[in-house]
Amino acid sequence: MLNETRKNSILEHIAENGTIKIQEICNMFGVSDMTARRDLNDLDRKGLVRRIHGGAVANLGRSYEPPFQTRSSKNKNRKKAIGEKAAELIYDGDSISLDVGTTTLEVARKLADKHNLTVLTNCLQIANLLVGTLNLEVDARLIITGGIVRPRELSMIGNIPEDVYRNYHTDKAFIGIGGISLENGLTEYNIEDSQIKKVLFQNSLEKIVVADSSKFGVTTFNNVAPLESVDTIVTDSDAPPYLVEAIKNLGINVILADSKIK
Repeated sequence: MLNETRKNSILEHIAENGTIKIQEICNMFGVSDMTARRDLNDLDRKGLVRRIHGGAVANLGRSYEPPFQTRSSKNKNRKKAIGEKAAELIYDGDSISLDVGTTTLEVARKLADKHNLTVLTNCLQIANLLVGTLNLEVDARLIITGGIVRPRELSMIGNIPEDVYRNYHTDKAFIGIGGISLENGLTEYNIEDSQIKKVLFQNSLEKIVVADSSKFGVTTFNNVAPLESVDTIVTDSDAPPYLVEAIKNLGINVILADSKIK
């Protein structure tokens, strides 16, 4: 396993369990005690974990965003189900914005049978996928915003994508989000990504949030928008019923995808 991939897996384990021991790392990845200690020391220097005797504990604040690759491997079936349900909201001839995210990527995977779409995105992974699945010569138009590339996310941030999004008014925006809570609304990890999401809320006729159930009741670093600004939330059937009901009472359409889908 590559060094960085192993460290990302260590961070994921700590995020889920709160702690990890040296021996656990050795057993999980088949590495030496020295390698395990070196990994934890490096993560500690970066401020991502806090070293303790025999291992490490979580030191991840609300601004820590797990890498795209790490997130894409989590809750896969839920995200696929959400992507399929969300794509049912897209009709031939629609203009849509696809935000960066592992769940919006699943929406993009379900567009192959759509016709006469205009798709605007600041996500290189989504753009690359659509180049291979949509007939761009005849049946679809793909607009890539440009901008500064975030290496681990392959999203484009900065003034360029913000200005591009401001110049277009799409029928629907599909927006990924870091957290959904009744108290703090929609929040995100990264400030620059948050700014782009705010523009999507301003310049799209219909705002559709796609988020798996692990995002409910969570508040991350930066405010994006109040819950009342959302038209539809597409999530999975494991979403907490009391939160789903409370969100519906705000006049928001909530669509539950079957989380057991394979």
